[in-house]
Formats: sequence, structure tokens, C-alpha cells
Amino acid sequence: MTRAAVAVGRTALFKDIVARMEQWNVSALPVLEGDGRVVGVVSEADLLPKEEFRDSDPDRLTQRRRLDDLARAGGLTAGDLMSTPAVTVHADATLAEAARIMALKRVKRLPVVTAEGVLEGVVSRGDLLKVFLREDRELADEIRREVLDVLFPAPVEPVHVVVVDGVVTLTGKVTDGTPIPLAVRMVRGVEGVVGVDCHLTEG
Repeated sequence: MTRAAVAVGRTALFKDIVARMEQWNVSALPVLEGDGRVVGVVSEADLLPKEEFRDSDPDRLTQRRRLDDLARAGGLTAGDLMSTPAVTVHADATLAEAARIMALKRVKRLPVVTAEGVLEGVVSRGDLLKVFLREDRELADEIRREVLDVLFPAPVEPVHVVVVDGVVTLTGKVTDGTPIPLAVRMVRGVEGVVGVDCHLTEG
């Protein structure tokens, strides 16, 4: 995550919000109150209704369907414009959990908060993708140490792990094949792994 998170208060004005987004090249800003507690998020999507409805007179059907957007079109401050409650993630969440929340909630950035809801940073889609830049050797070392040595401490034949461009290939013969499916799931769960090709056999 990015710890130097840019945020605004409830009273931040529309133009100041737009300027801050432009200055920091972000698409959304956490909205804070009090001691830094996140109470909402204002995004580009929350700001666009002001332009969309600037010179239009929506019919009754549009008014009924888009009450929230019409209210935002008249908003002047972050408190008027923000989406609330904020979609957030705790600092101890895994990258997979953060990615799942982003996908389900269709957001590009997640405020990272403490148990009390105080802002600690922001995680973006770009932050999640950075794990795929891990070196193949680093991935192989972690897989060998955290998965293979734990699940297969006494193989019949040496268990080998080869990682090329994030794709893991496992080969070897083990005394008990029961943990093989678990090994595949655990390897797939290692941050930075792109895929798993398992050729472990029981002997």
C-alpha cells in the first residue's frame, strides 16, 4: 500500500477535490473526520454527475432512477459528494482479499484502515499487480521453504520446484500423495505466482 495517502475532510470544496485528484494523479480520495477516521470516499464517478446534469433537465423517470446522482450534481463539498460507508480493508488483509473486495465492489482504490477505522494508507490495483514482479528465484525459495519442506519432509525422490516467469513446475515422487492437492493450492496462493504445473507422483 501507499502510506502517504492523500485525503480530504468533509468540508473540502468541489474544485479543491478535483485539483487534488489532478495533482496526485488519483481517481478517488478518502474522506476523513475527527482523528483521521474514514467516513467515505469521493471518486471521479461521484464528481461526474455535476457535469452530466449541468445543462439538462432530467425527466421524472430519470429523477426516480438516479436520485443519488442528482443529489451529487448539486453537491458542493466532499460530505455532499462522497460514497458512504467507505469500502475499506484492514492492514492485515492479504493481497488476495484486497483484490476480491476491489472486484466485488468495483473500486480501483481501497483505503487501508486500523481496527478503529483510522486511515493508514491506500492500496490500488497497481499495488496488487506489483507482486507479480517478484523474482522467480525468490518465489522458488519461498515455495520450497513454506510448502514443500513442510508437506513432504521425506520424499521418495527429491521434490524439485522450477519457476519461469512466475509459472511454477513441481516434479518428484513422494511417499504419501494425499497432500499433493493441498500443495498445489498453497503454491497457487503464494503472492506472485502466475500458475502451477504439478507433476508430483506417489511412490
